Amino acid sequence: MDAVWLTPWYPSPMADGGYDVADYRGIDPRFGTLADADALLAEAHALGLRVVVDLVANHTSEQHPWFRAALAAGPGSPERERYFFRDGRADGEEPPNDWVSAFGGPAWTRVREADGRPGQWYLHLFAPEQPDLDWTHPGVGDDFDAILRFWLDRGIDGIRVDAAPAMAKVPGLPDAGHGPGASFESRTWVGNPHWDVEEVHDILRRWRRIGDSYDGDRVFVTEAVVNGPERLSRYVRPDEMHTSFNFDYLTCPWDAARLRSVIDASLAALAPVGAPATWVLSSHDETRHATRFGRADTSATTGAGAPADPGPADPALGLRRARAAALLTLALPGSAYVYQGEELGLPEVEDLPEELLQDPTWERSGHTVRGRDGCRVPLPWEGDRPPFGFTAPGVAPWLPQPAGWGPLTVAAQRADPGSTLNLYRSALRLRRRVTATAGNDLEWLDAGDGVLAFQRGRSFRCLVNLTASSRPLAGWGEVLLASAPCDDLLPPDTAVWVAAPG
Repeated sequence: MDAVWLTPWYPSPMADGGYDVADYRGIDPRFGTLADADALLAEAHALGLRVVVDLVANHTSEQHPWFRAALAAGPGSPERERYFFRDGRADGEEPPNDWVSAFGGPAWTRVREADGRPGQWYLHLFAPEQPDLDWTHPGVGDDFDAILRFWLDRGIDGIRVDAAPAMAKVPGLPDAGHGPGASFESRTWVGNPHWDVEEVHDILRRWRRIGDSYDGDRVFVTEAVVNGPERLSRYVRPDEMHTSFNFDYLTCPWDAARLRSVIDASLAALAPVGAPATWVLSSHDETRHATRFGRADTSATTGAGAPADPGPADPALGLRRARAAALLTLALPGSAYVYQGEELGLPEVEDLPEELLQDPTWERSGHTVRGRDGCRVPLPWEGDRPPFGFTAPGVAPWLPQPAGWGPLTVAAQRADPGSTLNLYRSALRLRRRVTATAGNDLEWLDAGDGVLAFQRGRSFRCLVNLTASSRPLAGWGEVLLASAPCDDLLPPDTAVWVAAPG
């Protein structure tokens, strides 16, 4: 199945790139109208593409009518029961517990009541503009059932559940044991009272039942940054979601042993629940891998916690490794997600002017963490100057594109047989043919230390040289596709697909 995944398109104040939703049944005017959405769905379906949309159900915008009504109604009101309003500790002066925000600082903000006095605190595991919903309130579940049906009835083919592990909290909201200045490190947490709580699976099963009630296939995907593949596998049990993003793979450094370990652990954890693996190299929350693979530290964080100064990057090395990583990723069994722009080899934009930064992490960190804006710069489509066909000439997009992106445009790369765009297009076409009958089969082959080599099916092989020296390629088979020129030797930081001899 080929699909396009759309990040939130709903009306939003854009405090967090649309993940602060003010109306779940509309389209933000900056993007178009419901009629435009219907037309997009119809055109995608005519082309054989499915459409998956983000559903942000852990929190709303502070501008959502539910939250505005809760603020106006005051303490003890039914309207506040949809959210987590609590009295503070120390005579109301301190937050109700020690929970932390993913964007830095405490997960609580104090409101000013209608009479002007400081009042209760409300919970937000993300930005203060994103108050968390209380999913134990029956009205929340009923309303989201209706929201899900609204979009399924319009023809969407699935949903990606944003921040799924956040949607359930331990009753009583006990302290998590976070110390002063603690970071949001969900990949290390087990037994945390505000993340990956068991009751979240009841919500996912509820949505799966709704999706299964529709004719045809509906796909459900979760974003679940949790502690390891075993915890992740619980989100894709047969009666829950179909797939979930693989953050262990996304954050893995450019290291043969580490990559093999992550691949093996992912496949082993998912096999008992019968779910396909997913593989992703970049996302709207991470430094683009064409940049991070060019650094001394090639690993990634998850979310908004990137260091303020990650060190210099070698653009040529980063792109070479990114092209090799693309062939590795597309050769693995399961589903692959291509984040917009990685097929162009786009680098992270690291010199955005501070006054243009929009990620809430920038403010929440006291201007020490620049956040995720560098991977969200709009795509360059054509031409030799900004906005490169993304908007009309003279109309500035929400973030500025580098002036030197002319050679990276879709139009420029389409005409270059050796471009990253044409590498991705060739790989995707070939992938359909050479892996069609391989299923989840993967057999590791010995090609020496620092080289990943595996076979799928009867003849398809992938070799990736992650060392600093060339390795023999003769005898492995006919080269079908390579991320860089090669002959009888496989150069450093290069991947090839070959057909096994015989």
